[in-house]
Amino acid sequence: MNRKRKNSLRLPQYDYSSDGAYFITVCVKGRKQLLSRIVGCDDHIAPWVVLTPIGLKVQKYLSQIRGIDKYVIMPNHIHLIIIQNESGSMWSSTPTNIPDIIRSFKTLVTKELGYSIWQTSYYDHIIRDEEDYLIKAQYIDDNQVKWQYDKYYNEPKEVKQ
Repeated sequence: MNRKRKNSLRLPQYDYSSDGAYFITVCVKGRKQLLSRIVGCDDHIAPWVVLTPIGLKVQKYLSQIRGIDKYVIMPNHIHLIIIQNESGSMWSSTPTNIPDIIRSFKTLVTKELGYSIWQTSYYDHIIRDEEDYLIKAQYIDDNQVKWQYDKYYNEPKEVKQ
């Protein structure tokens, strides 16, 4: 059987080990809301993120990514900015390029959980200048406030008792 090969989302010919800043989005399979809940969504209280037990494990490994500048763990996805420079980007030695960093992160979370929660790929955006950085950083800061309007939003399913 011939299986169609998915087109890579990576920028062709770009060296993802280059110094620079990268905006990354990693999604949960099926957009299941496993990582956190957004609470406090009313007129008087700004919403905030409450991590689930799985979200706490995700945070544990996110915090180990060297060069991580900013992140948010949403119910069914994470956004992060990694600033990569000559000192590398994660743990003590390898990996040093963005695809390997994300693959290692997903693998560590999967091993700790005993099963994978991640979609196969991820979204990346190479941050080109300070204005681009400020836009992406503000997006991360505002993500929980705009959760219901986010393209990754889906209505949580009622749990039957």
